[in-house]
Amino acid sequence: MVKSRLLLVDDDEVFCQTMARALTRHGFDVVIASSSHEALERADGTSCGVIDLRIGQDSGLSLIAELHRRYPGMKLVVLTGFASIATAVEAIKLGATHYLTKPADAAEIVAAFGRERGDSSAEISETPMSVNRLEWEHLQRVLAEHDGNISAAARAMGMHRRTLQRKLQKKPVRR
Repeated sequence: MVKSRLLLVDDDEVFCQTMARALTRHGFDVVIASSSHEALERADGTSCGVIDLRIGQDSGLSLIAELHRRYPGMKLVVLTGFASIATAVEAIKLGATHYLTKPADAAEIVAAFGRERGDSSAEISETPMSVNRLEWEHLQRVLAEHDGNISAAARAMGMHRRTLQRKLQKKPVRR
């Protein structure tokens, strides 16, 4: 059996080692990269990739766009602890196959590679988002509209750049 080569891109070394072991047990030959530059160097010959949304100071969205441009057949799954509606939409538009939030296990990631279409039976929440979650979503949407430029997004929202940076460094609330 020939193993599929998988590109795992995340700046958290411990997470990468743990996930690589788990994905290897699922039959993948895992190539690890801790930066966008390293990912582009190591991507050749990989058929799929798991990309973190925040790779150090780099945006995983930019990496998705470049990998999709260079390797149109590559299946890409975004795995992030900083999920938002805006980044999920952008990731899919840029070529990602699926978008998962951390924590996700190897089985969920493998299943995501097999998903070619959306799921019309996906659960629709009965409760609206909290104010804190709505704020997080708004910040992410405005940031995406300004191509990840924090200064431009802060100006558009009438806030100081440092204030926006502090808000973006916090983990989003679930609901």
